[in-house]
Amino acid sequence: MSKFKFSAAAALVALAVAGCTQNINPTDVDRAAIGAAAGATIAHVAGKDESDVYKGAAAGAAAGALCNDVRFCQ
Repeated sequence: MSKFKFSAAAALVALAVAGCTQNINPTDVDRAAIGAAAGATIAHVAGKDESDVYKGAAAGAAAGALCNDVRFCQ
C-alpha cells in the first residue's frame, strides 16, 4: 500500500475511533492519544517498518485531535 493511502486509512480509522468517545466528553489531547494508538496499531498490523509506525501514530494523532474541528466527532 502506498504511503499516502496508508496515512489516509490511518487518519480515517483514527477519526472513527476518536468519535466513539462522545459520552465521556474527551479533550483534544484524549482524542489525539486515541488516534495515535489507532494509527500505530494499523501500521504495526500492516507489517510496515518501524518508521511507518511512527508516521501512522502521527497521522492518527492529528486526525484524532482535529476530528471535532471538522464536526466529525462531537
